[in-house]
Amino acid sequence: MQYEETIVSEMKLPELVNVQENYFNDIKSKMIKPAKLSESVSAFANASGGDIYVGIDENTKTKCRQWNGFVNVEEANSIIQMLESLAPLSNYYSICYLQHPVLKTYVMQITILKTNDIIYATNQMAYVRKNAQKLPIDTQEKLDRLKLDKGIIQFENELVRESSIDDVEDSEAFQLFSDNVVPNIDKEKWLQKQRLYKEGHLTVAGSLLFMDEPQIVLPKRSAIKIYRYKTSEQADRDYLDGTPLTIEGSAYNQIYAAIAKSKEIVESIRKLDKKFENVVYPEETLHEIITNAVLHRDYSIATDIQIRIYDNRVEIESPGKLPGSVTVKNILDAQSARNPKLVRIINKFPEAPNKDVGEGLNTAFEAMKRLRLKEPYIIENENSVLVVIKHEKLASPEEMVMDYLETHEEIKNKEGRNLTGIKSENMMKNVFKRLKKAGLLERVPGKFGPASAWRKVK
Repeated sequence: MQYEETIVSEMKLPELVNVQENYFNDIKSKMIKPAKLSESVSAFANASGGDIYVGIDENTKTKCRQWNGFVNVEEANSIIQMLESLAPLSNYYSICYLQHPVLKTYVMQITILKTNDIIYATNQMAYVRKNAQKLPIDTQEKLDRLKLDKGIIQFENELVRESSIDDVEDSEAFQLFSDNVVPNIDKEKWLQKQRLYKEGHLTVAGSLLFMDEPQIVLPKRSAIKIYRYKTSEQADRDYLDGTPLTIEGSAYNQIYAAIAKSKEIVESIRKLDKKFENVVYPEETLHEIITNAVLHRDYSIATDIQIRIYDNRVEIESPGKLPGSVTVKNILDAQSARNPKLVRIINKFPEAPNKDVGEGLNTAFEAMKRLRLKEPYIIENENSVLVVIKHEKLASPEEMVMDYLETHEEIKNKEGRNLTGIKSENMMKNVFKRLKKAGLLERVPGKFGPASAWRKVK
C-alpha cells in the first residue's frame, strides 16, 4: 500500500486538530480498535466518502482536543491490515500521514471514496454516514434501500401490478417508437425480450417508456412539477405565481414538454441590469439537466421531480441520491446509470433526448460558459439531487486574468484560455493587449513564442 507523508505547518495545526465532525469528516483516537474503526470506514464508503483523522484525542466532557499521534507509520499497520481486508475497498481509499512539526508524531488521514459496492465492517454489518453519525444497516428494508441508492438493484425492473399489455396496445409512445425503430413487431414478444414485460405486467421502465400516462399506475413518482416564484429568495407561497404546473406523459414526451414550458417561463422573466432585459439560459443547459433528472431519478421514491423558477435562477430537484460511485465532485467524469434500461431504450427514439449519452452535464456546463454565465452547481441532499442554474455573469476575462496574477507571477496564453474558457489563441492575445493598453500588464522579458508570458506592471 502506497501512502503519502506531509509535515503540517504550525499555522494549520489548530485547523486540523479542530476539524469539524460532520458528514464528510471524523476524528478518532489512535487507541481505537481496527475492528471498531472499520464501522466508520464502512459508513463513509456507503455514503458519499470522507476523511477520518486517526491520532486526535477528544475529552468527552470538555470537548477539548489534542494531537496524540503515532510514533511512526509502522504503528498504524494494524489499521492498514483492516482496510485491506474490507474487499472491495482497495481502490477506494488512500492514506496520508500528517507529521506534527514539533512532536514529529503522525496523524493518519484516511480518505474514503464512495464505492459502487456495499462495504461491510469486520463484524459483517454495513453502516452509512448521516451527519456526524454512523448508522447500522440492520434490517432488510435498510439494506434494500442502500442497494437502490448504489444502483446495485434497479427499481425500474419492478413489476407494475396495475399495468397490462393493453396499456401500450394503442399508445402514441409505442407507435412513435415502432414506426421509427422497430416496425411490424409483435409488441408483447418484443417487450418480453427487452425485459420490460413479464407475468402479464409491464415493468416500471416499460410503463415509463411506452404508456401515454404512466402516472396512472405510478402516481407521485413519475410527474414533473414546475413552480414559478416571483422572487430571488427561497421558495415561499406568497411569491408563487399562479398554480404549479404538472407535466405528465411518457418519459420521452415529458422531457420535451418540461423543457419547452421551462424555457417559455424563463424567457418571460425580465431583470433590471442598467435597463430591463430578458433572462436567457442556453436551451442545451435546460435540456440536459431536465433529461438527466428524468432518466436518473430514483423511481422508488414517491416524490415528483420539481423545477423551481426564480427571478435569478432555476432549481431542478430530482428524487434520489447520486448512484454508484458518482459524487458531486466527480459527476462530470463518472458514469453510473440508475435506470440503464430507461437510458438505453429512450436513446433509440427519434431525436433522442439523451443523444450524446454520457455527455449531458458536460454539455450543460459548456453552454453556460459560452454565454459567460456561471456554471450550474450541484447539491446532494439526503434523498435528492439539486441542480442550481444561476443567472449570474462570470467575471470578465480581464478581471479573471488580474485576479489570477494576484497569486501568480505570470500567465501564458494557454493558462489564460483554461482560466477564462476562451477557445481562440488570438482572442486571448487581445485580452492581454487590452490590459497592456490600460497600463496593467507587460510582457515578461526574454520569453518568446510558446513560452511568451505576461505579468503585472510593477
